[in-house]
Amino acid sequence: MRGGAAWRAGLMAEEAVLRAYADRGCTILARRWRSPWGEVDLILRDGATVVAVEVKCARQIAVATRRLSRRQMDRVSAALAAFCQGEPAGSLTPQRHDLALVDGSGRVTVLENAWGADWD
Repeated sequence: MRGGAAWRAGLMAEEAVLRAYADRGCTILARRWRSPWGEVDLILRDGATVVAVEVKCARQIAVATRRLSRRQMDRVSAALAAFCQGEPAGSLTPQRHDLALVDGSGRVTVLENAWGADWD
């Protein structure tokens, strides 16, 4: 999948992920939020925690999982840290990095705390 088709598939995957998080009581803070360090697909609030969600889609979940690189994780982490500077608690804001996977049938699988400061 390339170009416009991939872009549309990505938007549809993000919509499915947003619905899944909304069903869990989370609220959206930003979508495709950009900073000098990178872009975060979705930023949500889950209670007191600000959550960066990287969305990956593929026909099979296993393939989607492999689409997240260490470089992407580092960029998302840096962007989330920058976003949290605007929160009342600043860098003390509880943060979480989730990976949301969407398969070819639109099924969403969320991996909470998919990576963090101590992730190798």
